[in-house]
Amino acid sequence: MAHVSIESLQKKYSPKTPPAVQSLDLEIEEGEFLTLLGPSGCGKTTTLRCVAGLERPTGGQVSIGGKVVDNPAQRVHVAPDKRDIGMVFQSYALWPHMSVASNVGYPLRMRKVSVNERARRVREVLEMVGLSEYASRMATDLSGGQQQRVALARALVATPQLLLFDEPLSNLDARLRQDMRSELRDMHKRVGTTSIYVTHDQEEAVSLSTRIVLLNKGEIEQVGSPREIYWHPVSHFVADFVGYDNFLSATVVSTDRQSVKVLLDGTEVRLSTSARTDVREGQKVDIAVRSSSVILGPPAREKPNRFDGLITDIMYLGDDFIYELQLGPHQVTVSIRTAEVANLWPLGSPQVGDTVTAAIAPESLACLPSPAMDAPALLRV
Repeated sequence: MAHVSIESLQKKYSPKTPPAVQSLDLEIEEGEFLTLLGPSGCGKTTTLRCVAGLERPTGGQVSIGGKVVDNPAQRVHVAPDKRDIGMVFQSYALWPHMSVASNVGYPLRMRKVSVNERARRVREVLEMVGLSEYASRMATDLSGGQQQRVALARALVATPQLLLFDEPLSNLDARLRQDMRSELRDMHKRVGTTSIYVTHDQEEAVSLSTRIVLLNKGEIEQVGSPREIYWHPVSHFVADFVGYDNFLSATVVSTDRQSVKVLLDGTEVRLSTSARTDVREGQKVDIAVRSSSVILGPPAREKPNRFDGLITDIMYLGDDFIYELQLGPHQVTVSIRTAEVANLWPLGSPQVGDTVTAAIAPESLACLPSPAMDAPALLRV
């Protein structure tokens, strides 16, 4: 296991374009499973490749296990094969002319490990990933999920101090991705190697990580545990990226250590949210909430943050019903599982034109400073 330190990392591909990574600072603890999350072009893969030595930073410093492996100012650059890392690529990167065992044992062969020791370690790691019986098969004769496990075994076989994953599950179908997520989580519990994982899939990041770094345009937008990122976004970008789909403009009425109370613009509706230290009375904010966090029907009358909304549209999506509610100038989207609709309204569900009571738990609301005027796309008001 290794501690990884990234200090003022910068990567610029052209003098005419913005840096892909802008002065990024990050400490990754021993045994941590850290995920770099963000949309395409945010700098997550570039950061990973700089740690791997596959890209040379323009500035800053990268250290692995206390050893500086990149520092352009001091002309330090340690080759990838000298960094004691294992890497799992999106495309598997297996040798098509080699068997499974030969692919897995290749890193040991390059390290001049003896034939007997190489065979022993290959056998152990194939057993770990559940591919013992496939050792003699050609790698290309396996399914996508099996090939990904071969790539994982190859990364593990040399017992590196650091594992790097570059969107390794993106080529798999939904069911295989779910299965591989479970296998990766179990593997990390058993092996405990420090791991850096790159993905644009928030579900993947939340299910695998001990900590998530959400990147935006080469800079860190938020760092936190999966729960912190999911339930306590610090900006519109983070909230929008992790699935908040209602943004309601409001004004702060009062704030204390327990909560922030707001008045929704153009209405008499007052809502209470979790406490936030960077807002003040009278400030314009946006209240973000997931459509799945809004409660409808009779149970809503017993909950805090109640309001009445006019149904303007209903969409049936198989597993879910989507209700659009008009609340003054605001449109609120509500998602309810189809199986729950009959339980909520046993005598018949409401229709377009009906008024229903809704409620939102305070902890399900995120209070966000209003975005800049040049970024209105995230607002739904």
